[in-house]
Amino acid sequence: MGSNKKIKLFLFSVLTLVAIIAVAVYSSRFFVPSSLSAGSLVTEEVDHGPVLLSIHATGVVDSENEVLILSPGPGVIQSILAEPGTRVKKDDVILQLNTDGVRDDIDGIKDQIEVRRNNLERTRLNAQSTRLDLEYNEEVKKLKIMSLKSQLADQQQLLEVGGISPAKIDQTNQEITLAEKDLETLVEKNSIRLKQLKAEEQGLLLQIRMQEKELEEKQTLLQKMSIRAPSAGIILSISGKAGEKVNTDHLLVRMSDLTSFKITGSIEEQHAVQLKTGNRVVVNLDDEHLEGTVGNITPMVENKKIQFNIHLHESSHPKLIANQQVEIQVIVGFKEDALRIKKIPEFEAGQKHKRFVVEGNKAIKKDFTLGIIGDDYCEVLSGLSEGDAVIVEGLNAFRQSDEIELEK
Repeated sequence: MGSNKKIKLFLFSVLTLVAIIAVAVYSSRFFVPSSLSAGSLVTEEVDHGPVLLSIHATGVVDSENEVLILSPGPGVIQSILAEPGTRVKKDDVILQLNTDGVRDDIDGIKDQIEVRRNNLERTRLNAQSTRLDLEYNEEVKKLKIMSLKSQLADQQQLLEVGGISPAKIDQTNQEITLAEKDLETLVEKNSIRLKQLKAEEQGLLLQIRMQEKELEEKQTLLQKMSIRAPSAGIILSISGKAGEKVNTDHLLVRMSDLTSFKITGSIEEQHAVQLKTGNRVVVNLDDEHLEGTVGNITPMVENKKIQFNIHLHESSHPKLIANQQVEIQVIVGFKEDALRIKKIPEFEAGQKHKRFVVEGNKAIKKDFTLGIIGDDYCEVLSGLSEGDAVIVEGLNAFRQSDEIELEK
């Protein structure tokens, strides 16, 4: 028993010593070579291109039997131009909402913008006039000081010949000091007044920009008051009649398109926050990709999934078949022309990363920051330039190094 314990103790001591030596050797980088063959490295080049981030969903192709058209705003139905059963083409006007209220709003906003632009012009002219007055007042003060100093010089000459008393000199010195203080105060007040005038101008500019944005929204709404068919089809029903008031999002038209299709999508509940009406969508259809946008989203959760409609840009594509199962990418992040690099699993958005970058016959470790982490590429915010070759594999032994010699 005693011998076995000694043997075990000996073996334990040997293994511990070996481990300590291994750690020491690793820490000292004794076995790290001084250079590396460039051919053994895997690199990714930094370039410009799109960066796309999507969430996965599934869908079923359905006949686009119904399209629901809602009122873009409150109004009154002025005229109905297509009765139920009528076949319409894309962009045909189905009904017209009265635009008097929107036009009045547009005219009112235009008048307000004109008034504010007039106020802005008056403010700028006032500022120009005030600036001239302030500059004039400063110049008068400066001339007064110069006059007093000239007077002082004359008095000092008179003092030398006894033609004036020292008290008069002291009085003139005091007048100069007070005048300089007065000038200093005036300059400071003038600076504050000029800043106030600038702030007034900026405030008017901000108000004008806000109203211009409001005007743009009203003009867009005016165009939407002509209810048009989003696609060719047949009118199923119209909710309302001429002269009837409708509210925003009131159902106005139901129409069917028997020659086109839509997709009913399904996405995991955890992605519901990212799913928005209008999201761009890519539908993988065999070896082709069809684009579309997210339409209505069902607010109810069923089997931990959310359903939504997808309106395809090519709703009559010949490969679309009713009840066909499809894979969907919902685009939640996209940069058209970003500085990018191929996606690496450990990359994280907004974080700084360290990687070796090939520079001639060396690999230099650099810090860089990433923006959008897309499906295939990552957006580079800083630290790298187009054309940089970033080493992504083959440097496990050099993790502690900052620079490596490369052999061809």
